[in-house]
Amino acid sequence: MVRINGTEQELDGVSLLEYLSSRNYDASRVAVERNEEIVPKADYAKTVFADGDVVEIVSFVGGG
Repeated sequence: MVRINGTEQELDGVSLLEYLSSRNYDASRVAVERNEEIVPKADYAKTVFADGDVVEIVSFVGGG
C-alpha cells in the first residue's frame, strides 16, 4: 500500500508520472514529497511507488 495525501492506495509498481496523469494533475504545477524527500520533476517518470511509500502532492493555484 502507498499512502498519498493520507489515503491508502494499491499503487505498487506505478510511476509517479503515471499516477499524476491518471488523476489529471498538471505535473508542471505540483510539488511531490516521497518519504520526506522532494522528488525533482525530472525524476517523475522514473520514480516508481513501492509498498510503504508515503507521498504528499501539493498543487499550485494562481490567484491575486
